[in-house]
Amino acid sequence: MNAISTSPHQSAAPGSRYTILDRKAQRLSHYLAHWEALLALLLVAVFVGNSIFLPHFFDVYNLADSTFNFSEKALIALPMALLIICREIDISVSGTLALSSVAMGFAHHHGVPPAGLLFVALAMGAVCGSLNGVLVTRFALPSIVVTIGTVALFRGLASVILGDQAYTGYPQLLIDWGQGYFFDIIPRPFVILLVFAVLFAVLLHATSWGRRIFAIGSNPMAARFSGVAVDRYRFALFVATGTMAGLAAWLLTGRIGSTRPNIAMGWELEVITMVILGGVSIAGGKGSIGGVLLAVLLLGMVTYGLALLNIPGVIMTIVVGILLLITIAVPRLLNRKQTKK
Repeated sequence: MNAISTSPHQSAAPGSRYTILDRKAQRLSHYLAHWEALLALLLVAVFVGNSIFLPHFFDVYNLADSTFNFSEKALIALPMALLIICREIDISVSGTLALSSVAMGFAHHHGVPPAGLLFVALAMGAVCGSLNGVLVTRFALPSIVVTIGTVALFRGLASVILGDQAYTGYPQLLIDWGQGYFFDIIPRPFVILLVFAVLFAVLLHATSWGRRIFAIGSNPMAARFSGVAVDRYRFALFVATGTMAGLAAWLLTGRIGSTRPNIAMGWELEVITMVILGGVSIAGGKGSIGGVLLAVLLLGMVTYGLALLNIPGVIMTIVVGILLLITIAVPRLLNRKQTKK
């Protein structure tokens, strides 16, 4: 009888051990299926790889200065993430930035005080975003078509106003914010980026606005029948995206010290890459500000490491493209494995 009574316990022990291991494996697989986890792992891998092959990579001042290369783009990526979650997109952000910078230069050369240039840039960005929002919401035009047209319009206006000239001689206040530091080490644009990242994260993940944005992206028709003012939210997000492009124009103009018609050329694709790489679904209804910020840091550190190796810009573009494809493919493969189980 004793042998019979002890055998079940002896056979259950290995089984329970395997069950625990299976559960841990499932939890790990579930964790890795999240975009943020994959991006965090890739970011750690980039840091480790660069620290091994680049002895000056962890120089505090070099790391701080590397944030200048992506802070303005990331500021635009924050509202762009919300816009894409709502199943919309804004291709015109680089044109908005260019026109906002031209407006600043024009205002400065006509006597507007230095402190007023920020409001000029924000106002021009808001006007450009409002035009996009009206065309999309009032006339029911596809946002991708509208903003492809307006990026040409805004860039064309900037070129007509400037011609082959450039606005220079900006005030020291603008240069201090575009090139300056807090505590002599932390770039001011990067601090501004972190502040706005927190604000947008709270808006998206901790307010009724955020819940309605996700609802619109998941099912616009159902959201409208539930009483959500869908067009009002879409219009507000276009205005927010244009306004943030105006802020980016203010910082970028101060950093480079001049305004030219080709300023920020091609930035729209880099901004959209940051958003998609951050896990925001192009189909809408899914995404997080944390993921976008991780993607920004990942792309920034990859670009910084390649720059230290004196790698040409074309190769950088290829590496970023491969990184984007890997980050998109791995979660889908993990999800397929979980579905089969």
